[in-house]
Amino acid sequence: MICIRLPARHMAAMLTAFALTAATSQPLSAADAPMVKIENFAFTPPVLKVKPGTTVTFRNDDDIPHLVVANDSSFRSKALDTGDTYEFTFTKAGDFAYFCGLHPHMQGRITVAP
Repeated sequence: MICIRLPARHMAAMLTAFALTAATSQPLSAADAPMVKIENFAFTPPVLKVKPGTTVTFRNDDDIPHLVVANDSSFRSKALDTGDTYEFTFTKAGDFAYFCGLHPHMQGRITVAP
């Protein structure tokens, strides 16, 4: 076994550099991905801000089906049963209002800005 002795300040610098490299090179995890939950007959959050090129996941956590429909018809999901998800990638900037096609009082908005 080879043993290398380094001064404490060098070891601290190396560990700090390693930690920073590991922290900044982590891929985006599923927990960090933008998500709109459908629960209690509402979209949560009701307004979500993302950058162009972001994929947003809509997940139905209610016990009944819901349908995500953009006011401008730019996206539309199939009927989402409990636990189902729908993904849409927002490629251009703007405000994208949407509603539930089965329960129109449910409304939300995605704001896409650089």
